[in-house]
Amino acid sequence: MKKIVLTGGGTAGHVTPNIAIMPRLQEMGYEISYIGTYNGIEKKLIEELGIPYYGISSGKLRRYMSLKNLSDPIRVMKGFDESRVLLGKLKPDVIFSKGGFVTVPVVMAAAAKHIPIVIHESDMTPGLANKIALPRATKICCNFPETRDMFEGGRAIVTGSPIRKELFSGDAQKAFDYCGFTQKRPTILVIGGSTGSVAVNNAVRNCLDSLLKEYNIIHICGKDKTDSTLNGREGYVQYEYVKDQLTDMFALADIVISRAGANAICELLALRKPNILIPLSKRASRGDQILNAESFEKSGYSYVIQEEDVTNASLLAAVKKVSDDKDKYIQTMEQSQIQDAVTAITDIIDSVAL
Repeated sequence: MKKIVLTGGGTAGHVTPNIAIMPRLQEMGYEISYIGTYNGIEKKLIEELGIPYYGISSGKLRRYMSLKNLSDPIRVMKGFDESRVLLGKLKPDVIFSKGGFVTVPVVMAAAAKHIPIVIHESDMTPGLANKIALPRATKICCNFPETRDMFEGGRAIVTGSPIRKELFSGDAQKAFDYCGFTQKRPTILVIGGSTGSVAVNNAVRNCLDSLLKEYNIIHICGKDKTDSTLNGREGYVQYEYVKDQLTDMFALADIVISRAGANAICELLALRKPNILIPLSKRASRGDQILNAESFEKSGYSYVIQEEDVTNASLLAAVKKVSDDKDKYIQTMEQSQIQDAVTAITDIIDSVAL
Protein backbone atom coordinates (compact mmCIF):
# COMPACT_ATOMS: atom_id res chain seq x y z
CA MET A 1 0.00 0.00 0.00
CA LYS A 2 1.33 3.44 -0.94
CA LYS A 3 1.37 6.12 1.71
CA ILE A 4 0.56 9.82 1.36
CA VAL A 5 0.67 12.74 3.75
CA LEU A 6 -1.76 15.57 3.09
CA THR A 7 -1.17 18.99 4.60
CA GLY A 8 -2.96 22.32 4.59
CA GLY A 9 -4.68 24.52 7.11
CA GLY A 10 -5.58 27.87 8.54
CA THR A 11 -8.85 28.21 6.62
CA ALA A 12 -11.47 25.79 5.32
CA GLY A 13 -10.27 26.61 1.79
CA HIS A 14 -6.95 24.95 2.60
CA VAL A 15 -8.67 21.81 3.89
CA THR A 16 -11.77 21.00 1.82
CA PRO A 17 -9.80 20.34 -1.41
CA ASN A 18 -7.73 17.79 0.53
CA ILE A 19 -10.96 16.19 1.72
CA ALA A 20 -12.25 16.12 -1.87
CA ILE A 21 -9.37 13.95 -3.12
CA MET A 22 -9.38 11.51 -0.21
CA PRO A 23 -12.02 9.07 -1.55
CA ARG A 24 -10.17 8.54 -4.84
CA LEU A 25 -6.82 8.22 -3.09
CA GLN A 26 -8.35 5.50 -0.93
CA GLU A 27 -9.75 3.81 -4.04
CA MET A 28 -6.23 3.91 -5.50
CA GLY A 29 -4.92 2.10 -2.42
CA TYR A 30 -3.28 4.96 -0.55
CA GLU A 31 -2.93 5.03 3.22
CA ILE A 32 -3.64 8.64 4.17
CA SER A 33 -2.22 10.69 7.04
CA TYR A 34 -2.67 14.40 7.69
CA ILE A 35 -0.35 17.01 9.18
CA GLY A 36 -1.81 20.31 10.38
CA THR A 37 -1.61 22.72 13.28
CA TYR A 38 -2.24 21.66 16.85
CA ASN A 39 -5.72 23.19 17.08
CA GLY A 40 -6.57 24.71 13.68
CA ILE A 41 -9.84 24.29 11.79
CA GLU A 42 -8.24 21.42 9.87
CA LYS A 43 -7.92 19.28 13.02
CA LYS A 44 -11.67 19.03 13.59
CA LEU A 45 -12.51 18.57 9.90
CA ILE A 46 -9.99 15.76 9.39
CA GLU A 47 -10.54 13.90 12.65
CA GLU A 48 -14.28 13.76 11.88
CA LEU A 49 -13.35 11.64 8.85
CA GLY A 50 -11.31 9.15 10.88
CA ILE A 51 -8.04 10.08 9.13
CA PRO A 52 -4.92 9.91 11.36
CA TYR A 53 -4.05 13.51 12.26
CA TYR A 54 -0.75 14.90 13.52
CA GLY A 55 -0.34 18.42 14.85
CA ILE A 56 2.83 20.49 14.54
CA SER A 57 3.97 23.95 15.57
CA SER A 58 3.38 26.67 13.00
CA GLY A 59 4.09 30.38 12.81
CA LYS A 60 2.28 32.88 10.65
CA LEU A 61 4.31 34.62 7.96
CA ARG A 62 3.33 38.29 8.09
CA ARG A 63 3.88 41.05 5.55
CA TYR A 64 3.46 43.73 8.21
CA MET A 65 5.39 44.80 11.32
CA SER A 66 4.60 42.71 14.40
CA LEU A 67 6.51 41.52 17.45
CA LYS A 68 5.32 38.03 16.60
CA ASN A 69 7.54 38.15 13.52
CA LEU A 70 10.40 37.68 15.98
CA SER A 71 9.00 34.57 17.66
CA ASP A 72 7.17 32.86 14.82
CA PRO A 73 10.32 31.76 12.94
CA ILE A 74 11.16 29.73 16.06
CA ARG A 75 7.73 28.07 15.79
CA VAL A 76 8.35 27.31 12.12
CA MET A 77 11.71 25.69 12.92
CA LYS A 78 10.07 23.68 15.68
CA GLY A 79 7.45 22.59 13.13
CA PHE A 80 10.23 21.62 10.74
CA ASP A 81 11.83 19.38 13.37
CA GLU A 82 8.45 17.86 14.25
CA SER A 83 7.71 17.27 10.57
CA ARG A 84 11.03 15.50 10.02
CA VAL A 85 10.28 13.16 12.90
CA LEU A 86 6.73 12.51 11.66
CA LEU A 87 7.81 11.88 8.07
CA GLY A 88 10.49 9.51 9.32
CA LYS A 89 7.79 7.62 11.21
CA LEU A 90 5.08 7.70 8.53
CA LYS A 91 7.44 7.08 5.57
CA PRO A 92 5.12 8.56 2.91
CA ASP A 93 5.70 7.97 -0.79
CA VAL A 94 4.44 11.45 -1.64
CA ILE A 95 3.29 14.71 -0.02
CA PHE A 96 0.30 16.76 -1.19
CA SER A 97 0.19 20.33 0.08
CA LYS A 98 -2.83 22.59 -0.29
CA GLY A 99 -1.31 25.69 1.27
CA GLY A 100 -1.47 27.69 4.44
CA PHE A 101 1.33 28.53 6.85
CA VAL A 102 1.42 25.06 8.40
CA THR A 103 2.56 23.54 5.09
CA VAL A 104 5.90 25.38 5.02
CA PRO A 105 7.72 23.23 7.62
CA VAL A 106 6.11 20.07 6.20
CA VAL A 107 7.27 20.82 2.65
CA MET A 108 10.74 21.85 3.83
CA ALA A 109 11.09 18.61 5.80
CA ALA A 110 9.84 16.53 2.86
CA ALA A 111 12.34 18.19 0.53
CA ALA A 112 15.15 17.48 3.01
CA LYS A 113 14.13 13.82 2.95
CA HIS A 114 13.80 13.77 -0.88
CA ILE A 115 10.11 12.88 -0.76
CA PRO A 116 8.18 13.94 -3.90
CA ILE A 117 5.93 16.95 -3.30
CA VAL A 118 2.79 18.01 -5.17
CA ILE A 119 1.51 21.48 -4.35
CA HIS A 120 -1.84 22.96 -5.29
CA GLU A 121 -1.89 26.74 -5.80
CA SER A 122 -5.48 27.97 -5.88
CA ASP A 123 -4.93 31.66 -6.61
CA MET A 124 -3.50 33.18 -9.75
CA THR A 125 -0.47 34.42 -7.83
CA PRO A 126 1.03 32.42 -4.95
CA GLY A 127 0.62 33.54 -1.36
CA LEU A 128 3.66 33.95 0.87
CA ALA A 129 3.56 30.39 2.24
CA ASN A 130 3.46 28.83 -1.21
CA LYS A 131 6.12 31.22 -2.51
CA ILE A 132 8.46 29.57 -0.01
CA ALA A 133 7.22 26.05 -0.75
CA LEU A 134 6.84 26.08 -4.55
CA PRO A 135 10.57 25.91 -5.45
CA ARG A 136 10.63 22.53 -3.66
CA ALA A 137 7.63 21.11 -5.55
CA THR A 138 7.95 18.18 -7.93
CA LYS A 139 4.66 19.15 -9.60
CA ILE A 140 2.37 22.17 -9.21
CA CYS A 141 -1.39 21.99 -9.75
CA CYS A 142 -3.15 25.28 -10.43
CA ASN A 143 -6.45 26.86 -11.40
CA PHE A 144 -5.39 29.45 -13.94
CA PRO A 145 -3.36 29.36 -17.17
CA GLU A 146 -1.68 32.55 -15.98
CA THR A 147 -0.29 30.63 -12.97
CA ARG A 148 0.96 27.72 -15.10
CA ASP A 149 2.87 30.12 -17.32
CA MET A 150 4.89 31.40 -14.33
CA PHE A 151 6.76 28.09 -14.08
CA GLU A 152 9.17 26.51 -16.54
CA GLY A 153 9.90 22.89 -17.32
CA GLY A 154 6.34 21.62 -17.38
CA ARG A 155 6.16 21.49 -13.58
CA ALA A 156 2.83 23.34 -13.46
CA ILE A 157 -0.42 21.89 -14.79
CA VAL A 158 -3.87 23.49 -14.92
CA THR A 159 -6.11 21.06 -13.04
CA GLY A 160 -8.71 23.25 -11.35
CA SER A 161 -9.62 22.77 -7.71
CA PRO A 162 -10.89 19.40 -6.50
CA ILE A 163 -14.61 19.52 -5.74
CA ARG A 164 -16.35 17.23 -3.27
CA LYS A 165 -18.63 14.75 -5.08
CA GLU A 166 -21.55 15.50 -2.80
CA LEU A 167 -21.64 19.07 -4.10
CA PHE A 168 -23.08 17.71 -7.34
CA SER A 169 -25.90 15.79 -5.65
CA GLY A 170 -28.00 18.65 -4.32
CA ASP A 171 -31.79 18.57 -4.29
CA ALA A 172 -33.39 21.92 -5.16
CA GLN A 173 -36.76 20.97 -3.67
CA LYS A 174 -35.17 20.13 -0.34
CA ALA A 175 -33.59 23.59 -0.23
CA PHE A 176 -36.89 25.23 -1.19
CA ASP A 177 -38.65 23.45 1.67
CA TYR A 178 -35.82 24.04 4.15
CA CYS A 179 -35.84 27.76 3.46
CA GLY A 180 -39.63 27.93 3.81
CA PHE A 181 -40.15 29.62 0.45
CA THR A 182 -43.71 29.74 -0.85
CA GLN A 183 -43.26 31.31 -4.29
CA LYS A 184 -41.64 29.40 -7.14
CA ARG A 185 -39.37 32.01 -8.65
CA PRO A 186 -35.63 32.41 -9.37
CA THR A 187 -33.32 32.18 -6.37
CA ILE A 188 -30.20 34.18 -5.56
CA LEU A 189 -27.67 32.55 -3.23
CA VAL A 190 -25.36 35.01 -1.44
CA ILE A 191 -22.08 33.72 0.03
CA GLY A 192 -19.40 35.99 1.47
CA GLY A 193 -16.69 33.40 2.17
CA SER A 194 -16.16 31.07 5.14
CA THR A 195 -16.43 33.93 7.68
CA GLY A 196 -18.85 36.11 5.76
CA SER A 197 -18.36 39.57 4.27
CA VAL A 198 -19.72 42.80 5.69
CA ALA A 199 -19.32 44.50 2.30
CA VAL A 200 -21.27 41.81 0.43
CA ASN A 201 -23.90 41.60 3.17
CA ASN A 202 -24.49 45.35 3.12
CA ALA A 203 -24.63 45.48 -0.66
CA VAL A 204 -27.37 42.86 -0.78
CA ARG A 205 -29.35 44.29 2.12
CA ASN A 206 -29.32 47.76 0.59
CA CYS A 207 -31.02 46.33 -2.51
CA LEU A 208 -33.25 43.88 -0.72
CA ASP A 209 -36.60 45.55 -1.43
CA SER A 210 -35.88 45.67 -5.16
CA LEU A 211 -34.46 42.14 -5.34
CA LEU A 212 -37.36 40.57 -3.46
CA LYS A 213 -39.78 41.77 -6.13
CA GLU A 214 -38.40 39.11 -8.48
CA TYR A 215 -36.24 36.68 -6.51
CA ASN A 216 -36.07 34.45 -3.48
CA ILE A 217 -32.84 35.10 -1.61
CA ILE A 218 -30.73 32.74 0.49
CA HIS A 219 -28.19 34.81 2.39
CA ILE A 220 -25.28 33.07 4.14
CA CYS A 221 -23.96 35.95 6.22
CA GLY A 222 -21.14 34.58 8.40
CA LYS A 223 -20.83 34.26 12.17
CA ASP A 224 -22.54 37.10 14.08
CA LYS A 225 -23.43 38.87 10.81
CA THR A 226 -27.17 38.19 10.50
CA ASP A 227 -29.64 41.09 10.83
CA SER A 228 -32.57 40.24 13.11
CA THR A 229 -34.64 43.13 11.73
CA LEU A 230 -34.91 41.26 8.42
CA ASN A 231 -36.25 38.03 9.87
CA GLY A 232 -39.64 37.08 8.49
CA ARG A 233 -39.30 38.89 5.18
CA GLU A 234 -41.19 36.95 2.50
CA GLY A 235 -38.73 35.24 0.16
CA TYR A 236 -35.66 36.05 2.26
CA VAL A 237 -33.77 33.77 4.65
CA GLN A 238 -30.42 34.33 6.33
CA TYR A 239 -28.00 31.96 8.05
CA GLU A 240 -24.69 32.46 9.80
CA TYR A 241 -23.32 29.24 8.33
CA VAL A 242 -24.65 26.31 6.35
CA LYS A 243 -23.06 22.89 6.09
CA ASP A 244 -25.25 19.91 5.20
CA GLN A 245 -27.85 21.96 3.30
CA LEU A 246 -25.38 23.87 1.13
CA THR A 247 -25.41 21.33 -1.72
CA ASP A 248 -29.20 21.64 -1.95
CA MET A 249 -28.99 25.43 -1.89
CA PHE A 250 -26.53 25.38 -4.78
CA ALA A 251 -28.94 23.17 -6.69
CA LEU A 252 -31.76 25.68 -6.11
CA ALA A 253 -29.71 28.79 -6.94
CA ASP A 254 -30.11 30.45 -10.33
CA ILE A 255 -27.55 33.17 -9.58
CA VAL A 256 -24.79 33.25 -6.95
CA ILE A 257 -23.32 36.45 -5.48
CA SER A 258 -19.94 35.62 -3.97
CA ARG A 259 -16.49 36.73 -2.96
CA ALA A 260 -13.77 35.54 -5.35
CA GLY A 261 -11.79 33.06 -3.29
CA ALA A 262 -10.24 30.50 -5.62
CA ASN A 263 -12.00 27.45 -4.23
CA ALA A 264 -15.36 29.22 -4.17
CA ILE A 265 -15.21 30.32 -7.80
CA CYS A 266 -13.99 26.90 -8.95
CA GLU A 267 -17.05 25.38 -7.30
CA LEU A 268 -19.24 27.84 -9.19
CA LEU A 269 -17.52 26.87 -12.44
CA ALA A 270 -17.88 23.15 -11.76
CA LEU A 271 -21.57 23.58 -10.90
CA ARG A 272 -22.15 25.87 -13.90
CA LYS A 273 -23.71 28.59 -11.76
CA PRO A 274 -24.02 32.08 -13.28
CA ASN A 275 -22.41 34.38 -10.77
CA ILE A 276 -21.56 37.89 -9.67
CA LEU A 277 -18.17 38.22 -7.97
CA ILE A 278 -17.30 40.99 -5.51
CA PRO A 279 -13.61 40.37 -4.78
CA LEU A 280 -11.95 41.41 -1.55
CA SER A 281 -10.31 44.80 -2.08
CA LYS A 282 -6.59 45.50 -1.95
CA ARG A 283 -7.16 47.46 1.23
CA ALA A 284 -7.82 44.18 3.05
CA SER A 285 -5.77 41.68 1.03
CA ARG A 286 -2.84 41.19 -1.32
CA GLY A 287 -5.23 41.47 -4.27
CA ASP A 288 -5.44 37.76 -5.11
CA GLN A 289 -9.25 37.75 -5.29
CA ILE A 290 -9.19 40.65 -7.75
CA LEU A 291 -6.89 38.69 -10.06
CA ASN A 292 -9.01 35.54 -9.67
CA ALA A 293 -12.17 37.45 -10.55
CA GLU A 294 -10.58 39.21 -13.52
CA SER A 295 -9.45 35.87 -14.96
CA PHE A 296 -12.95 34.39 -14.63
CA GLU A 297 -14.50 37.51 -16.14
CA LYS A 298 -12.04 37.34 -19.06
CA SER A 299 -13.01 33.69 -19.62
CA GLY A 300 -16.70 34.61 -19.65
CA TYR A 301 -17.57 32.72 -16.46
CA SER A 302 -18.42 35.65 -14.18
CA TYR A 303 -19.67 39.21 -13.87
CA VAL A 304 -17.38 41.25 -11.62
CA ILE A 305 -18.01 44.34 -9.50
CA GLN A 306 -15.06 45.73 -7.57
CA GLU A 307 -15.91 46.25 -3.90
CA GLU A 308 -15.40 50.02 -4.06
CA ASP A 309 -17.77 50.21 -7.06
CA VAL A 310 -20.71 48.42 -5.44
CA THR A 311 -23.84 50.58 -5.30
CA ASN A 312 -27.54 49.78 -5.37
CA ALA A 313 -27.60 50.60 -9.06
CA SER A 314 -24.50 48.59 -9.97
CA LEU A 315 -25.61 45.48 -8.10
CA LEU A 316 -29.13 45.57 -9.53
CA ALA A 317 -27.71 46.09 -13.02
CA ALA A 318 -25.39 43.12 -12.50
CA VAL A 319 -28.24 40.86 -11.39
CA LYS A 320 -30.30 41.86 -14.44
CA LYS A 321 -27.36 41.33 -16.79
CA VAL A 322 -26.50 37.89 -15.42
CA SER A 323 -30.17 36.87 -15.36
CA ASP A 324 -30.67 37.96 -18.98
CA ASP A 325 -27.47 36.20 -20.11
CA LYS A 326 -27.85 33.16 -17.87
CA ASP A 327 -27.78 30.60 -20.69
CA LYS A 328 -24.73 32.24 -22.26
CA TYR A 329 -22.79 32.02 -18.98
CA ILE A 330 -23.72 28.36 -18.55
CA GLN A 331 -22.71 27.48 -22.12
CA THR A 332 -19.35 29.21 -21.69
CA MET A 333 -18.68 27.37 -18.42
CA GLU A 334 -19.59 24.07 -20.07
CA GLN A 335 -16.81 24.69 -22.61
CA SER A 336 -14.20 24.94 -19.85
CA GLN A 337 -11.33 22.49 -20.27
CA ILE A 338 -11.32 21.88 -16.53
CA GLN A 339 -13.65 18.92 -16.09
CA ASP A 340 -12.48 16.53 -13.36
CA ALA A 341 -9.90 18.09 -11.05
CA VAL A 342 -10.00 15.19 -8.57
CA THR A 343 -8.88 12.68 -11.20
CA ALA A 344 -6.32 15.06 -12.71
CA ILE A 345 -4.70 15.83 -9.34
CA THR A 346 -4.68 12.27 -7.99
CA ASP A 347 -3.17 10.99 -11.28
CA ILE A 348 -0.38 13.58 -10.92
CA ILE A 349 0.17 12.51 -7.32
CA ASP A 350 0.39 8.87 -8.36
CA SER A 351 2.79 9.65 -11.20
CA VAL A 352 5.41 11.12 -8.86
CA ALA A 353 4.99 8.83 -5.84
CA LEU A 354 8.12 6.86 -4.95
